[in-house]
Amino acid sequence: MNISIRQLTAFIKVADNGSFTRASDQMHLTQSAVSGLIKELESSLGIVLFDRTTRQLSLSTVGHHLLPQARRILNEMQLFENEASSLTNLAQGNVRLAVSQFAASSMPAVIAQFAQQHPEIGVSLLDCSAENLLKHVQDIEVDLGVGTELEFMETEDDIRADLLYQLPFCVVMPDTHALAKKPEITWQDLLDIPLITLQGPFIEKVTAELDDRIADHIQQARYKVNFMSTALEMTRQGFGITLCLPYMPEVIDWVSANGLQMRPLAQPVKMRQFFIYQRSSRALSPATIAFKEFLQTYFSSHFNDLQRS
Repeated sequence: MNISIRQLTAFIKVADNGSFTRASDQMHLTQSAVSGLIKELESSLGIVLFDRTTRQLSLSTVGHHLLPQARRILNEMQLFENEASSLTNLAQGNVRLAVSQFAASSMPAVIAQFAQQHPEIGVSLLDCSAENLLKHVQDIEVDLGVGTELEFMETEDDIRADLLYQLPFCVVMPDTHALAKKPEITWQDLLDIPLITLQGPFIEKVTAELDDRIADHIQQARYKVNFMSTALEMTRQGFGITLCLPYMPEVIDWVSANGLQMRPLAQPVKMRQFFIYQRSSRALSPATIAFKEFLQTYFSSHFNDLQRS
């Protein structure tokens, strides 16, 4: 059975008008063409849709029963076309986003600005650990993932990673601290100074490829906390100095407003990279493409400037 939309349209038009002539005018076809569509439909279904006499054309009993079904099918097709058109034109859609800890801190502000430009596109946010980020992308639980550089396993070769931005590791100290007077602060300068650090993978990235003495000093920091807000407040209270990334303008503003300085560390300058992750073999929807492009533009203007300051 091969039923076409044109056949169903002809069926409805003829039924509504009770005439092949008026139906052909509305469809911009010849009367014989419309009659041919009805005959094809009847032949395909093996039924008679219209009772025909020399004076009158009327729906058969079967035709009366099937007419509502034909209308429903055409309405569904119209809804399908409207939905496809809306998605193509970014009129609506949904983006599922997973973010790791540092990226999660800045993402609500990004989503809010995106919503101003695309109010009909919804963005759902899943905050997760860096270790689980790729799994969410790999399992297609999300469309995009945003997080720090991750070690790829062989099972994750279907993951595409696009660099989003990179930030320098910095040290935060009170304005009155001896290091605050130096024009450049090096990793070597941190030796013998009480440190406040974050626990977990952050320390591994900080100490990678550093001199052993400096790495040991950071790994054996006097204070180890779970949240950057705790480390910054302890720095303000004079417990020591802390290491961080300038990952949010609000954090930088808070540091300067509370008598602290945030300074990049040199010799070497160490950068933390953040990526957009997606499945290589999966095509992105128009809404997701629009959001990805917005992310790249946003962070290019808001974050990459920090590494040049």
